[in-house]
Amino acid sequence: MSQSNKYITVHGHFYQPPRENAWLDIVELQDTAAPFHDWNERINHECYSTNAVARILDEESYINRITSNYSRISFNFGPTLLSWLEMNDKETYDRIIASDRRSRERFGGHGSALAQVHSHIIMPLANERDKRTQVEWGLADFEQRFGRKAEGIWLAETAVDTDTLEVLADYDIKFTVLAPRQMKALRPDGGEWYTVRDEQFDTRLPYKCILPSGREIALFFYNGDISKGIAFEGLLKDGKAFASRLLHTFDDNNQPQLTHIATDGESYGHHHRYGEMALAACLKTVEESEQATLTNYGQYLEMFPPTYEAQIWDNSSWSCVHGVERWRSDCGCHTGGEGHWNQAWRAPLREALDWLRDELIPLYQREGGKLLHDVWKARNDYIRVLLHRNEQTVGKFIERNAKYDLDADETTQLLRLMEMQRNAVLMYTSCGWFFNEVSGIETNQILQYALRAIEYARQTGGAELQEQFEALLEKTPSNLYANALENWQKNVLPTSVKLERAGTHFAAAALFEDNLRNIELFNYDGISKEVKRAEAGGQRMAIGRMTLRSKITYSEKNFAFAAVYLGQQNIFGTISTKLGDEEFGRMREALLQAFNSANLGEVIILTEKYFGKKRFTIRNLFQDEKRKILQQVMHQNLGHAERHFRDIYEDNYQLMTVMAESNIPIPQVYYDATEHVLNKDLQNYFLQEKMYLRDLERLDAEFKKWKAEIKNVAALKLNAGTRLLAEIQRLPENTEQPERLRVLNKILRILNKMTMVLAFAKVQNAYYRIAKQIRKGELTADNEEWKTAFLELGDILKVRADLD
Repeated sequence: MSQSNKYITVHGHFYQPPRENAWLDIVELQDTAAPFHDWNERINHECYSTNAVARILDEESYINRITSNYSRISFNFGPTLLSWLEMNDKETYDRIIASDRRSRERFGGHGSALAQVHSHIIMPLANERDKRTQVEWGLADFEQRFGRKAEGIWLAETAVDTDTLEVLADYDIKFTVLAPRQMKALRPDGGEWYTVRDEQFDTRLPYKCILPSGREIALFFYNGDISKGIAFEGLLKDGKAFASRLLHTFDDNNQPQLTHIATDGESYGHHHRYGEMALAACLKTVEESEQATLTNYGQYLEMFPPTYEAQIWDNSSWSCVHGVERWRSDCGCHTGGEGHWNQAWRAPLREALDWLRDELIPLYQREGGKLLHDVWKARNDYIRVLLHRNEQTVGKFIERNAKYDLDADETTQLLRLMEMQRNAVLMYTSCGWFFNEVSGIETNQILQYALRAIEYARQTGGAELQEQFEALLEKTPSNLYANALENWQKNVLPTSVKLERAGTHFAAAALFEDNLRNIELFNYDGISKEVKRAEAGGQRMAIGRMTLRSKITYSEKNFAFAAVYLGQQNIFGTISTKLGDEEFGRMREALLQAFNSANLGEVIILTEKYFGKKRFTIRNLFQDEKRKILQQVMHQNLGHAERHFRDIYEDNYQLMTVMAESNIPIPQVYYDATEHVLNKDLQNYFLQEKMYLRDLERLDAEFKKWKAEIKNVAALKLNAGTRLLAEIQRLPENTEQPERLRVLNKILRILNKMTMVLAFAKVQNAYYRIAKQIRKGELTADNEEWKTAFLELGDILKVRADLD
């Protein structure tokens, strides 16, 4: 089969629901994602980062090529996910951006990245202003990151209607991608309309949609069967079979044909383990087959403009056979597993949010109109602040949009208004309706945004919207609670963070932090004016004053605080915004005197006298900060337990040896202490400044001698991977002395024998890059002993070096 007019495009929609706390703008600890901090981090490890460095294996399962899938497929990333990647994994983020640049070289100047409507809202259900904001924010985000204008855009859930296409055309979007079920009718240029039934039409052709305005936009309807095969039928178990499925879709005629598929990008590594490797193998197989050519939508559209016209089904989507009903009704679509649960909550939830949105509009227009030339133009322009939030971008935003120079209070008012609108947009993120229950984490996330918008409405315009919003939630059913209001009260209201609550964290931090002048906590800066700390044995007290400033709205508050640590998890404290200088001085001296006199009762009485009876404890702290403080406390206490275990191990070592040799059962307490000590030493081995071979050999022998089990393997692999990566990265520093490399090889072989499966992807990547530098002559490696040891290292890591 000739490849002249046969083309293949694989599109990946990479996206995660926003998980950031609506007040802190950070993803808080999620224990279900362990050993990772949160699910973004875990999915990045399994999918986003691995697709940037996908492995292609040879017949012996050795890595013979590491490549970026992104440079050879079509893809889009949710802007909120890219923002998280930029902050948390800059290396992967940079590779994604670079892949788009390489794709332009590969595909005739057309980059493979598509933009995405910014906050993943269901566009047909949005009002006109929100539609435009979603597109403007999405395109601005794309241009800032990828350094070019977007040719195409991904619609959340591919949900579409004619009004949405008109908005896309307004912004010069050339194409979008839809599901085959969204095709209503088609016709050749000048021909008769043909009504599509059961998705029976040629998805290998591009189509143009002539809009009521007279403008047009190109539509690509992906191959539904193969896309379903990836998502649900195990097609990613074999990359060559995947390629074969794609290649067998073509006719033998010479007409241009584009076989293209679209799935969630998370299919490639997260939903399906090693899916990124199957994708890489598939793309390689297609390239080597010479039966078809890889391309992207922009290049194909330039080469073969559509000659057929299409009509779409308004209010249709790719993940709901009922159109967009999944996001506004109990349509029957759900994620399964909960028996007789229903989704009757969807419609009243949307009605509640629509009510809130519409209440916020006149407030925003009234209060924003006092400060801004055009409130809606300013909202669209606010993406410039969101992309790089700092005083410079805020200043330029005000310069472009404000009627006059704003003072500090007016700046805070304006930023609160903009944040009110940002949260009003975010509360429509589609994930809030996708799953089964109104109390799910995705729905609670959008309810957080609603609560945040309500709070800003109160601060900026004195609007009291919460009571009526809660009345609407009371009418919203739940499968787990009496109604959505009960869920709101238990799971959403407690997430709210006022400046006062943030102040409690700074007060608690003052008990343990060494640098107390400036403390940074998420979206807040704490500037210490005065801090006094006293210690009595294991107990501590901190008294001070600070200014707390929001990085988001620049609002400030001055606090006085007192915090006491009594040992273990026993922390209590209190804060006040009302203490004057003289009263603070009296309180400080009285509390210090009482604490230094070991009069805890007097300390409590004095805190109530000056601060009132309301106190905070460790339970009131943010999850990450709570864990940080508890780990500091635990680290101190663990030292005693560690020494006790080590004493048992060392004091009874000879006794245990004799017992083992005599086949006498070792007491469990001795065995537990031994296992704990050995695991602790193994963890510490990768944290020390230098890894000594003899230390690992001793540990290996001890684990075997006592038949001890290696514990917490996941965390151990992370620590080991980090340490070994540093060793690999230092290899180019000296290619004349092979001894250190030989020692590293021995260390790795011992770890392999200790049944630690070395799934160190970053270590393999670093080795592959060094081998590539040697092959290209960018790194000199003439010492034969070093080269022999380097090739041995590749054998251990199962990476082909091919230095010659």
